Amino acid sequence: MSTIVVTGANRGIGLEFVHQYASDGAKVIACARDPERAQDLKELADKHRQIEIHALNTSDFKACAALGKHLADEAIDILINNAGTYGPKRQDADDMDFEGWAYTFAVNTMGPLALSQALHENLKRGREKKIVSISSGMASTEENGGGALAYRASKAALNNVMKSLSVDWRDDRIIAAVLDPGWVKTDMGGTNAPTSPEQSVAGMRKVIAGLTIADSGKFLRWNGGERPW
Repeated sequence: MSTIVVTGANRGIGLEFVHQYASDGAKVIACARDPERAQDLKELADKHRQIEIHALNTSDFKACAALGKHLADEAIDILINNAGTYGPKRQDADDMDFEGWAYTFAVNTMGPLALSQALHENLKRGREKKIVSISSGMASTEENGGGALAYRASKAALNNVMKSLSVDWRDDRIIAAVLDPGWVKTDMGGTNAPTSPEQSVAGMRKVIAGLTIADSGKFLRWNGGERPW
């Protein structure tokens, strides 16, 4: 049985990752900021006994370390850093909420690193040894269309953090990759998005299953192929 850790598991893409992996028989460690309010996640856990729910705010780096200690004896195959935020309402070139930007970096960039560090030894003991961080097409510098400075910067920084891990942890045979989930119908993506969470996650799972050490450090599309940095 594979063991998968998913952050931001209470809704949207994260919830769908939990659903699909658990339905296929994997053990899923599902992390959410407020499990008591995560009704859909709790209902999934009632159906699939191999789902464990843990409280985790990824912007709380001490909490990330504590989760690592709690899971010290667990071999982890795949860590999916999915938790994220779009950032403050004011984040354009002429008007930036800098405190909101700092929080956006804490959630989208530093949190994934904090949790990856906390689970480093667990991943080394896993069979697949994969860290998958959910990025965005808006992280692409080459395709930057302006606006959303806080979000774009935080996701571009996430990409570079994971690129560095792919180099620094290569001797551990850990694969670190970032995935663009596409424009998805979620609370963040909105109702006009062309892709459902089910489609996006099914596509990403195919990509994740096929990852090898040669793919470590790449920025990949949800339905295959690479995105420009």
